[in-house]
Amino acid sequence: MEKHEKHEFFSESEIVKEENDFIRTYTEKKGGAIRTLLKLYRTHKWRLLLSAVFFAIKVSPTWILPIITANLINVAVARPDNAASLITVNIVAAFVVLILNIPFHMLHIKYFSLARRNVEAGLRGAMIRKLQQLSISFHKEMQSGRIQSKVMRDVEAVEAFSSQLFGTALDILLSMTVTIGVVVSKNLTVFFIFLITVPVAVFTMLPFRKTMQKNNRNFRKEMENTSSKVMDMVELVPITRAHALENDEIHKMTGQVAAVAKSGYKLDVVQSLFGSVSWVIFNLFQIVCLVCSVILAAKGEIAVGDIALYQTYFGALVGKVSSVVALLPIITKGAESIHSIGEILSSYDVEDYKGKQKFKKVSGKFEFKGVNFHYPDDERPILEGLNLTVEAGETIALVGESGSGKTTIVNMAIGFFKPNSGEFLIDGVNAADIDMHSYRQHLAVVPQNTILFSGTIRDSITYGKTDVSEAKLREVIKAANLETVISKLPDGLDTNIGEHGDKLSGGQRQRISIARAIIRNPDVIIFDEATSALDTVSEKEIQSAINNLTKKKTTFIVAHRLSTIKNADKIAVIKNGQCVEFGTYNELMDKKGEFYTFKSMQS
Repeated sequence: MEKHEKHEFFSESEIVKEENDFIRTYTEKKGGAIRTLLKLYRTHKWRLLLSAVFFAIKVSPTWILPIITANLINVAVARPDNAASLITVNIVAAFVVLILNIPFHMLHIKYFSLARRNVEAGLRGAMIRKLQQLSISFHKEMQSGRIQSKVMRDVEAVEAFSSQLFGTALDILLSMTVTIGVVVSKNLTVFFIFLITVPVAVFTMLPFRKTMQKNNRNFRKEMENTSSKVMDMVELVPITRAHALENDEIHKMTGQVAAVAKSGYKLDVVQSLFGSVSWVIFNLFQIVCLVCSVILAAKGEIAVGDIALYQTYFGALVGKVSSVVALLPIITKGAESIHSIGEILSSYDVEDYKGKQKFKKVSGKFEFKGVNFHYPDDERPILEGLNLTVEAGETIALVGESGSGKTTIVNMAIGFFKPNSGEFLIDGVNAADIDMHSYRQHLAVVPQNTILFSGTIRDSITYGKTDVSEAKLREVIKAANLETVISKLPDGLDTNIGEHGDKLSGGQRQRISIARAIIRNPDVIIFDEATSALDTVSEKEIQSAINNLTKKKTTFIVAHRLSTIKNADKIAVIKNGQCVEFGTYNELMDKKGEFYTFKSMQS
């Protein structure tokens, strides 16, 4: 099975190449939705060609059986001398084309499905790859629920779009070509009746096209908003329940669900009216064709059996033209989903480090020189003329009121934000000229809101490290004060901690986060309220581990609880985006300035 799949599906290197091709296809922004879709399938053109050939063979009974039926009726009416042999030949031909449908149908599905599923996986992979490249600013703007909807729902809609385009559209094209070819060879009068159906189909589509496009877009946006709000609701269930706000949340979500239903209803009504109108018009034309065929047969211009042939062919033609009309809602939805996916794949807000300086080792000197920073959608300054120097191997604590800019400073130290003006240097190199990916390999972060992964404790601690020995792991567990916690769990290190570690307490999650930082043996460490979820006893126990970890390593500690920063080499007091005081704990206490006031308020 594995050997078979290796030939049928792309290898990992081919998948990476295809994902990058998909990203380029979107960033080039050339052509509409159908052209974009065709570009996505360009590496699968031979599979699509084989699929088309097998499809033509497998649907041949649709064209051949009406001819055989007409032949048999004409034999019954004319009663020629060789009637028996003619009947036998036609019946054998019918039997053969019907039997051939099975193997060729399977071959068609095989090659088409391989192309379709590879593109489906490639699109999702391309979106995942791009999401890992996009800036933190992009992720802050784009809600996670909307991203999830794009990765799952929109790719599914594109997959349905491609199925219809390459499946139904091919069927329509082949059927119309064969039908018109046979009719032209038999009777031009009937052909002109057939020909009228094409402009009728076009004029039926036009009034509905823009309306369906608008309703599809509105419905997609409502679905994305709902997906985002459902995720928020699920994450906030403990908070909602704790404050007895269940009914408020139900009322809010009921309103959102109703908005989706209303948007979906409008879309359904438009599509239903569109389908009904087109069905009536085309069936009226089928009746006209029947009447014309009967008149021509009565005049002796066509054989009686040809009435059945033309009626069957016209019915098939009407069905195919109706299928074209029915494709419009699916095409509109698929085109909208291609546009939606483009909001991720065509974004230029990426972290691009091509040609920038790579770090093999980080000494850990940081210099903020007149740094100003504000968010793209907000002109209010978060950092305003910040001047701050952190020497290599120094532990610096950032203190100040909420909103003063402390977290922004550490986010800049991680490389998430860039100054709007001023200079930010790491080891004497402007951060704008650094390959941040290489730099972050020497960095460990313990965030304020502990983020763990669904799985086991071992998975969360060793995240990104594949060569950790059991001895090293035990050493890290001891340093993070996790021994007692793990010993009480049913499966120890291999205990499943639930989604985002929700089976653990806040303090336990934070210790695991600290263990994850320790195991990386980083050159630079950032603690953002790292001990905020710990009780007083646990805080004291883990503080020594933190002190051991931070020796000779540049460390940023963001803290509101000043008891955690006494051992810091320097303390920076941040106020209104500026460093207003800087020095040791004793120096700042003796100064009796901002830090002294801040400390006195917590005493």
